[in-house]
Amino acid sequence: MTHEVLSRVQEMSGQFAAAADETERLGKLSDESVKLLRQTGVMRMLLPTEYGGYAAHPRDYAETVMEVAKNCGSTGWVTGVVGAHPWEMALMDRRLQDEVWGENPDTWIASPYAVMGVATAVDGGFKLSGRWSFSSGTDHCEWIFLGALLGDATGAPVMPPTVMHVVLPRKDYTIVDDSWDVIGLQGTGSKDIIVDGAFIPAYRTIEMDAVAAGELAAERAGRTETVYKLPFWSMFPLGITAAVIGIAEGALAAHLDYQRDRVTAMGTLIKDDPIVLSAISEAAADIAASRTQLLDGISRLYDLADAGKPISFEDRSIVRRNQIRCAWRAVEAVDQIFARSGGNAARRHNVMQRFWRDAHVGLQHAIHTPGSLYHSTALTTMGIEPEGPLRMMI
Repeated sequence: MTHEVLSRVQEMSGQFAAAADETERLGKLSDESVKLLRQTGVMRMLLPTEYGGYAAHPRDYAETVMEVAKNCGSTGWVTGVVGAHPWEMALMDRRLQDEVWGENPDTWIASPYAVMGVATAVDGGFKLSGRWSFSSGTDHCEWIFLGALLGDATGAPVMPPTVMHVVLPRKDYTIVDDSWDVIGLQGTGSKDIIVDGAFIPAYRTIEMDAVAAGELAAERAGRTETVYKLPFWSMFPLGITAAVIGIAEGALAAHLDYQRDRVTAMGTLIKDDPIVLSAISEAAADIAASRTQLLDGISRLYDLADAGKPISFEDRSIVRRNQIRCAWRAVEAVDQIFARSGGNAARRHNVMQRFWRDAHVGLQHAIHTPGSLYHSTALTTMGIEPEGPLRMMI
């Protein structure tokens, strides 16, 4: 059964597509794009039910992100990133949840989680300073998650390193307005953030290790819903890769529209060209395979958690490996069809070029880096336990 939020997004797909040009021109989500996201309820899919959310199955969430991204890559990307943050907020102290959602369940939370600052322990909490890049959708958010290293009294990171996620209200950080000038996903407004000595109460923090394993954080937070028992490095990448796959689906749809009646300079109808049609079919199959594999992976983890079974490091590792390959396979498919779309596909008025640019920039996210993670997963499937950095982001 189709989730009600997905149904609303499908009904409004034309409106999302119509707002895409303005979103890219502004370098952040347009007012219309924001309004559509709020009307459909996408950002509340992973919000706990007591705050007016759906606590939805992550498969439904990923499919909805794909649907948004199929019409506007930047809006889909922000949906995949900002829409995931209620999931982690549900694992935080209830005092913080009340601060964020008590008056308005549609309050949005930004990030990034990259460790670009140091949180030094002080009486009652921490002092934080640093500069973070890539805060997608940040102009429309009232709170932010930031990754930080725990620091000692001198401000130097403690050893071995302890990674924390800390939460700040909008008044405690600065958005650097001119810090997002890019060739793709321009409308995400993924700007830099500066924090200069802000105080963070201890209850607005959580150690990364607590959310990485999933079930531990849910138990501490008193969350019994299955979705909150899943590991961070399975949930956070899900929305981002779903956006990339949705962008690839949008590129394919635009390509089919464009090629249907296209005639080459040599007078050949594309629909009579077996080479191009073969490439279309291969690309369509690869994009469909990416969708299926991404949804299958998170569904298998959900089923384990729902049955009360542990999710092993190997389970997490395989799902992450496949999630990365899904993104690369989908973007490689976009390259195949874009290469056969002719010179007019590069014109600004042709939506194909925007999907092509957005797909490639989406692939640059750190969660799509295959090297060490592929290495780690290969060891794991051989029965060899990866150590140290090879366990990162899994």
